[in-house]
Amino acid sequence: MTTTTRPESSFASTLPGRYYYDPALYALEQERIFSQMWVCVGRAEQLLEPGAYQVVTVGQESVIVVRNRSNELQAFLNVCRHRGARVCTEASGQLKGSIQCRYHAWTYGLDGRLLGAPNVLNDEQFDRTQFGLLSVALTVWEGTIWLNLSDNPSSLDDQLRTTISGRFGSYEPFLRYGVGQLKVGKTITYEVNSNWKLIIENFMECYHCGPMHPELCDLLPGYRNGAVYSDGDSAMLADGVEAFTVTGKASRPHLPGLLPEDLRRYYGIELLPNMLLNLFHDHVLIHTLYPQAPNHTRIVCDWLFDPVVMQDSEFDPMDAVNIFDLVNRQDWEVCQWTQQGMTSKAYKNGGIYVPNERHIRGLCDFVLAKLGE
Repeated sequence: MTTTTRPESSFASTLPGRYYYDPALYALEQERIFSQMWVCVGRAEQLLEPGAYQVVTVGQESVIVVRNRSNELQAFLNVCRHRGARVCTEASGQLKGSIQCRYHAWTYGLDGRLLGAPNVLNDEQFDRTQFGLLSVALTVWEGTIWLNLSDNPSSLDDQLRTTISGRFGSYEPFLRYGVGQLKVGKTITYEVNSNWKLIIENFMECYHCGPMHPELCDLLPGYRNGAVYSDGDSAMLADGVEAFTVTGKASRPHLPGLLPEDLRRYYGIELLPNMLLNLFHDHVLIHTLYPQAPNHTRIVCDWLFDPVVMQDSEFDPMDAVNIFDLVNRQDWEVCQWTQQGMTSKAYKNGGIYVPNERHIRGLCDFVLAKLGE
């Protein structure tokens, strides 16, 4: 008897449809992914003055991110230690020097310490040091704020460096973009009726780019046939195209730290669980995903530019913004189409990834591993 060894299939299975709409699986993701990993929650430059704050949701927790009197960013669970009321009820704002719960006027410093508790603070049986706001681990990376709800968070560098180094071949080429020194020139927020994983899956492949993104493919023609770039490779601008803009013309110099070999390239990188990083030679675009429900994701896009260039009286970011805003809206439309199919019995057992999508299976395996399945 002879044995025939068959090669590994170049196709791979997707997750079953329920992973994109089941509330129980969504809750498990919030517990085991978003409440255990470092999660991006925006740009540090949005909170410049002491007392500036924003409230964000990470996993199932509401978190206050605030700049303290020492000009450092800190994060706290948005829960009064007295009776559990929300302390900050607005999405963002400017505090006058303290954080006060409106329910019973318990007052906390910008560093989270309990400063005031009417009729209680001087009671000798009350230890105010045990009733400060509960802190959340916070790290600023390349100008972005990352939070971690776990009790013993690992290093954010460990979470991000391997992915970035794998994309470029090493970490050093990424550093040349100087992302932490760039400033926001434009922000657009999108509400997308799609599961967060479908949005990342869509970002990971360009099998759809030919039919869905003709404008993108005119500027980056390698994507027209669904090319996959990895291990230091990158998409190149078309001949005669100077920059990733609506017209293809350059209206800004390249970022100051880049080398000649970095120019006219595009790198797209997924920094799980919720950042999509887009690197061009004259600007950077960051997508930050905020899951709101199994079938709804808020996406905040920040277009970043060299602050020296932004000081020019003729600076206008919109030639770069408009082209990717168009691509975004095309993507959100197809993600919403896909979301609509997830509950069908036709997708009960999932679908397939064709050969130039097969790498997406890594995202599926990442999710399954985090969920313990």
